[in-house]
Amino acid sequence: MVDFNFKDRYDIDDLIEIVRLLRSENGCPWDKEQTHKSIRMDFLEEVYEVLEAIDFDSEEMLKEELGDVLLQVVFHSQIETENNSFNFSDVTDDICKKLIVRHPHVFGEVSVDNSEDVLKNWDSIKKKTKGQETFTDTLKSVPRVFPSLLRASKLGKRASRANLDFIEADSAFKSLEDEVEELSVAIKSGNNEHISEEIGDVLFSTVNVARKLNLNAEELLTQANEKFISRFEKVEQMALVSGENMQDLSQDKLNEYWNKAKADKDLG
Repeated sequence: MVDFNFKDRYDIDDLIEIVRLLRSENGCPWDKEQTHKSIRMDFLEEVYEVLEAIDFDSEEMLKEELGDVLLQVVFHSQIETENNSFNFSDVTDDICKKLIVRHPHVFGEVSVDNSEDVLKNWDSIKKKTKGQETFTDTLKSVPRVFPSLLRASKLGKRASRANLDFIEADSAFKSLEDEVEELSVAIKSGNNEHISEEIGDVLFSTVNVARKLNLNAEELLTQANEKFISRFEKVEQMALVSGENMQDLSQDKLNEYWNKAKADKDLG
């Protein structure tokens, strides 16, 4: 058993110490074995669980999941502490300095009239501090590991800062229609490489339409996924009520059930 001071209430310093103890010689075998890469996906999963807590509007769940994310930050910081690189204090120092620099209208003499001015200043300061000399540099800095719809939207937004963008949603939609037509031609050609490329273009163009309508494509697809599950469930229920197995039904019958499910306003 490690030497530890048990309390009724703990703070961030206690969390840092607990993680240090877990990775110490007499700590947890599993924790001691972990590296940045081995727990890489754990970090992502915890962030998604925070988003789920927000969607559920659950304060208790949000508190717990934020703690799990904080644990990930402390854990990764502890690994670097052991590598004599940086520690949790350095992480907090960096983010504090970044916030101060990027809010000159709060911590400096810069004046702003609205949130739009704040975002313009933020982008300008970010570009300067990160040494981004061209607009292309800003596009390349969007992480490749982002969900593809989210990354496409961010690429479109950053391209628009260089004035390369659609004027309005209608022109973006016209581009989408053109890409769909090109996909149709590709499918008829039977060339899988061409088909793959055109499907990618259709997806990217769809994101542009959503962006120009001030909608989040990532969230829209999430909603569509949930709607599909709801409609599928309704189709299966109709089949079961009729004493049928979905796998045994004809495509026409399944389409009939699907259209009924789609017509159900409760399902969206």
